[in-house]
Amino acid sequence: MPNDAQILVLYALTDGPLHGYAINTAIDELTGERLGPGSLYGALARLEAKGLVEALDGEGRQRPVRITEQGRVVLERELRAMARVADAGLRRLGVRPA
Repeated sequence: MPNDAQILVLYALTDGPLHGYAINTAIDELTGERLGPGSLYGALARLEAKGLVEALDGEGRQRPVRITEQGRVVLERELRAMARVADAGLRRLGVRPA
């Protein structure tokens, strides 16, 4: 089961391949916060080891990665689970889910 940083990285890659800085920019646009370098590159390493992202050829230090089909399946499963939890929590708070 991916952690929050890994989910954010997978989300960022749904629009296409990105390198680390661009991934963090996409995360910042969604959440208003950036991941620290250890969190970002640790998440990328773990996702690659699990086969959820794959590195592409790049120039210099900018090595783009892309989400794999398996990564898309895992991201969808995790987002659906998160949505169920959010809906249930909002209902318990007396707030109508979006």
